[in-house]
Formats: sequence, structure tokens, C-alpha cells
Amino acid sequence: MRNLIGLFWLHFFIFLFWVNSPVAVCQQFSSQRAGFLINVNGIENPYEIMTVFTLPNEKLKIEVKKNKAADEYRVYSPGGKIIPAASRHWEWRVPSRTGRYLVKIVRVDHQRTMTLNVFVMLPFDRIAGEHLNRFQVGQYPQKELRGLAIDKPPRGFVEVTPQNEDAFISPHFKLKQFLCKQNGGYPKYLVLQEKLLLKLELILEQVNEKGYRCDTFHVMSGYRTPYYNKAIGNVKYSRHIYGGAADIFIDENPKDNTMDDLNQDGKLDYEDATILYQIIDRLYGKRFYEPFRGGLARYKKNSNHGPFVHVDVRGRRVRWGT
Repeated sequence: MRNLIGLFWLHFFIFLFWVNSPVAVCQQFSSQRAGFLINVNGIENPYEIMTVFTLPNEKLKIEVKKNKAADEYRVYSPGGKIIPAASRHWEWRVPSRTGRYLVKIVRVDHQRTMTLNVFVMLPFDRIAGEHLNRFQVGQYPQKELRGLAIDKPPRGFVEVTPQNEDAFISPHFKLKQFLCKQNGGYPKYLVLQEKLLLKLELILEQVNEKGYRCDTFHVMSGYRTPYYNKAIGNVKYSRHIYGGAADIFIDENPKDNTMDDLNQDGKLDYEDATILYQIIDRLYGKRFYEPFRGGLARYKKNSNHGPFVHVDVRGRRVRWGT
């Protein structure tokens, strides 16, 4: 009997060790890839959930890519109109009314489904002065910095309400995580780029593969209105005002709104941000990461925030804070 009890406790402690090991951590994380790849208006998505931002009455071109010829796919949506364009090609006519719509792409034989959140935005010209429906946006720069197209004002704004802010816009990120931190009631408005979501998902997957359990990043700063960006003293052409940047950190154990002690040295500091920074930096040069070239920086903690890492999708490699 004593031998049986001793054997039980031995297996129990082995189980606890396995559950808390990096290998077990990685097995618990799911990237939620759909098992097939689609292209929507030039942007490729492999995930079960993803988001597209568009304007009223536009057309979305949907294409299933790189799959066996025998696979059958169907596209459904309760809103808008779906028009077959060619084999594995469809057009979805965007409704004239702003809001959130769902488009589902189904791989019939394998019973796999991909869900597209389509946010029909309010056009940029709906801004009156510095406000959009009493929400203070401020003024976007009138000229592109160095003539770059990425510095043009956004095409439109996503309206965020208590009813849609908890929507998952990718497998591991919710709409509300990217809201500007300025004060004010609902509705709120934001700008967000699809490539930023895809980049964050790739980084999150890599972080978990390296053994750091993380269900989502804490987004300390996502979208910033030009009004808020100016109020906090940031640069005029910050990638945040264009919806293409996020300041992030890992906040899992414990969840306390600050970076975890990733190197387990008993301190929450720049070295922890460096671990996340290096995981991201090592992705550069890999072919699958090429569409997500952009800025990368690490920041030390100060009286206002803990250490964090900045990422963006400006289209060229830029580094600072090293």
C-alpha cells in the first residue's frame, strides 16, 4: 500500500511539472489556423477569424489560394451580396449601412470554416472640424511625410460601441484592445490596419513556441487620435494615428497591467522587454514575415508605464531603443 501511495505522489508531481513546463505551455496554445488560405483585396489570411475594414458600397474580392483542386468551398453572408466571379473567386458587395457584418468561407469536405468580420467604416469626410459625432479626433497632417502614401489620412473610421467592442477581430485580439485611451463616451472611433492584426498573431504564435505562455498581448497603446497623440507629446506622424502600430507586453502571470518577469530574475525591467524584442527581431529575413516589415523598439519603464515593445507595419525596417 505504501508503495502504491508513493507511486501516486510521484506521478502527481511529474504531472505538475509537465503542466508548468514550456513544452506543455506550447501545446495549450492554439494559433487557430483554418487549414486553408484566402486573399481578400490583396491581403492573405490563414486564420479562422480575421477582420477587413471597408467603406459603404465597395466590393470585396475573395479568393481561396493554394489548395487541392478537389476541395469545395462556399461563401455565406446574411448581409451584402455574394457574386461568384470564377473558380474559388467571389465578390461581396458591401452594404451601404455602416456596422459589422460576417462573411463565412466554408471548406465543405473538411468542415472547416473561416469567419471574416467586415467593418463598414464611416468615411473620413464625415469629420466636422475636429469631431466625428462628438468624438474628438483632431487634425490629421495635410501633407505626407517625405511624400509617402502611408502618411495619407485614413479612409474611414470604425465605430465602436458597447455591443461590438468585445468582438474578436482575430483569433486572440478583441476590438476594444486597440481603442484610443482618451476620455469620452460611446460611440468611440478607431483606425486599424489588417496587417497589424496579422503581424501580432504571428508574433504571438512565435512567443508561445519559445515557451512563454501568452493568450494575447496587453496592448498598452493601439490607435491614437491626432488629438490624443498631440496631447501626450508624441511625434506628428506617429504610426499609431494611422492604425498601424501597437505598444505591447506580455501580461499573464500575474495579470497586473505590467510586463511579466520573463527572465525570472525577480525584476520587471528593460531586460524583460528585450526578450520580447529579440523574439520579434529574429523573424525578420524570413519569407513569411516579409509583408510585415516595420518599426520595432523597446522601452524602459518610467513613472507612467512599465517596459514594453513597439511594433508597426510601416513597410520598411526601422529600429530604435536598442
